[in-house]
Amino acid sequence: MSRIAQFNRPMSRRRSPVAAIGAVSRTPGETWRAKVIRSALLAVVVAAVVAQPVSAQASIVDLGTLSGSSTSSAAGINDRGSVVGGSFIPFGGGAHLGHAFLWQAGTMTDLGTLGGTFSAAHGINYRGQIVGESTLGAGLHAFLWQVGAMTDLGTLGGSISNAAAINEQEQVVGLSSTASGEFHAFLWQAGTMTDLGTLGGTYSSAGGINNRGQVVGASTTASGALHAFLWQAGAMTDLGTLGGPFSFANGINDRGQIVGGSATTGGQHAFLWQVGAMTDLGTLGGQSSAGTGINDLGQVVGGSLTAPGDLHAFLWQAGAMTDLGTLGGAFSAAAGINHRGEIVGVSATPSGDIHAVLWPNP
Repeated sequence: MSRIAQFNRPMSRRRSPVAAIGAVSRTPGETWRAKVIRSALLAVVVAAVVAQPVSAQASIVDLGTLSGSSTSSAAGINDRGSVVGGSFIPFGGGAHLGHAFLWQAGTMTDLGTLGGTFSAAHGINYRGQIVGESTLGAGLHAFLWQVGAMTDLGTLGGSISNAAAINEQEQVVGLSSTASGEFHAFLWQAGTMTDLGTLGGTYSSAGGINNRGQVVGASTTASGALHAFLWQAGAMTDLGTLGGPFSFANGINDRGQIVGGSATTGGQHAFLWQVGAMTDLGTLGGQSSAGTGINDLGQVVGGSLTAPGDLHAFLWQAGAMTDLGTLGGAFSAAAGINHRGEIVGVSATPSGDIHAVLWPNP
């Protein structure tokens, strides 16, 4: 199996600890290791190159791992430069499980769990409130971490939930199982988790929310197709595709610009949706790409296959896609970007380890 084929993830970051770069949302309840591996990559598809990539090696900082670990992944960054994600830690008999982390001022802190053995963080706001998911008992629940304490956000009636993003109003979005066994996007605020429904199908998942309370993600339609959506004022709108059968949205900024990935007539490409129109952002010369994050300047980050077939993080701005390079290993992927243009994600090292990374000034 090729390195590319080992990684797969369809939709929302969001996302697993690495924001989504594949084509459908993460599967709840899987191990964190599977999430990291699955979410770092895109489906391999045949696609024509639409935008010419800019080749450049940006500066990149290895954020390290939690003590005793060799693997970590960054999923989100706020405007203070605080980074969240997950890292493997030792757990009895040589096994390794993941714990959520907060990295700031050069120090990575273990955020613990809700009482189980696994946790992962996906989003952080300016106030330092962090969201993600953690095991407890036989379940996996979304959490909100603040002032050193992790709070269980509950579910929509099932046993599984995970949180993908949080805005400055302490509104949290993600995915939860329902009492009937379906999985639906949720909005949590003021202690209440609300089911956002679907586009007519049985599945939805939210991947991003802006400070206006607009939510994006992906949902199945009545025909069973997976489409990106925008939810606002109680209504879910289908954003369509780039001409192919599926799409998924991962992030939205305060201007209402949305990023994600979509099937084209011959592949899968990152997109930027604004004012009712979905624009193809192209690739780094390879077959596939997806956008994972966008800031209020309209700068987009994500991952793309290169001409040789490696997965590399990218920054798209002013019509050009720039390769952000790696720590010296074969692949990288970007998960988020703040308003200062600082980017976080994951990269392979020369030894083959996977580490959380920061591009401070690409």
